[in-house]
Amino acid sequence: MRGVAILGSTGSIGRSTLEVLRRQRDHFRLVALAAGQNRETLEEQVREWRPAFSGLVLGNGGTGPTGPEVLVEAATRPDVDIVVNAVVGAVGLDATLAALRAGKRVALANKETLVMAGELVARAAEQGGGEVVPVDSEHNAVLQCITGQEPALRRLILTASGGPFREWSADRLAHASVEDALRHPTWKMGNKITVDSATLVNKALELIEAHYLFGLSYDALEVVVHPQSIVHAFAEFQDGSVIAQLGFPSMELPILYALTHPTRLADTGTRRFDPVAAGPLTFEPVRSDVFGAFRAGVAAGRAGGTAPAIFNATNEVAVAAFLDRRIAFGRIGELIEGVLEEHTVVPADSIEAVRAADSWARTRATEVMQ
Repeated sequence: MRGVAILGSTGSIGRSTLEVLRRQRDHFRLVALAAGQNRETLEEQVREWRPAFSGLVLGNGGTGPTGPEVLVEAATRPDVDIVVNAVVGAVGLDATLAALRAGKRVALANKETLVMAGELVARAAEQGGGEVVPVDSEHNAVLQCITGQEPALRRLILTASGGPFREWSADRLAHASVEDALRHPTWKMGNKITVDSATLVNKALELIEAHYLFGLSYDALEVVVHPQSIVHAFAEFQDGSVIAQLGFPSMELPILYALTHPTRLADTGTRRFDPVAAGPLTFEPVRSDVFGAFRAGVAAGRAGGTAPAIFNATNEVAVAAFLDRRIAFGRIGELIEGVLEEHTVVPADSIEAVRAADSWARTRATEVMQ
């Protein structure tokens, strides 16, 4: 029985993790729950699971501790073996670093952690003996493909659904509404990540994440658009062989594998694959000339240092403004590119450097919007 803490338990990944744990009660026990601000749902989860610890990042009153520190407290408890980090945004960084230093497995769905501070994450894992196992369907797929033959890996191809605007022109895209952006064709996700999928920022974040997870240069990392969302990644090896991982869109399978890697548990709750039902599988190039935010993210990854932190922070500010209907959809990419152009890249070799870059980008993005 391995103890599990879920950070972001009321979001889509958190709820999917609970679905997996309901079917795997013989192997895992839920020890800690931490949520953002959805007190009502968190209290429902606490009544069902009765964890040893629960807390809310934003809010006051009620039962249990509140404040950002609840994430670190949940992640570092001695009775926790696996931390599922499913929070959204930079707020997940401290908990990831603390959990790794405490020797925990971090099942990471909070990609911003690696994007902002990939070197610091690797250092924390080395210092404390912890490990990062990706939950993102693409990186989890890569892990399933390469486990046991990592030295022979030569190239990775991640897939993108293309989001709701895959066939839209640049002019039409500039004026897309919030409702348009949240109408994802294949996945059901939270609002922020759904907008990131619509801008293809999500794929740029995942390329940066793959660079740190698998140690490949950006020349060995690619993205193709795959509207059916059946193939999650391709791994090419030095002999030219290519292995792909396939499955119908669902986060429960990658969550389960992140909990059990490198072994597998029987699970009757995941949908069985049927190649006939999957239908024809098609692939297209990314229209990087139309999706400027994706283009900027890849450039930030190649620049390294604090550039990815600037990219991530500016995007968080821009997406929040778009969801609040304060800026147009087309302004997201423009804002990211503009703030990145103003930034002087320095090494991201300390938490202070990362935080300074993050803070500067948020302030500058807000100023530009105003």
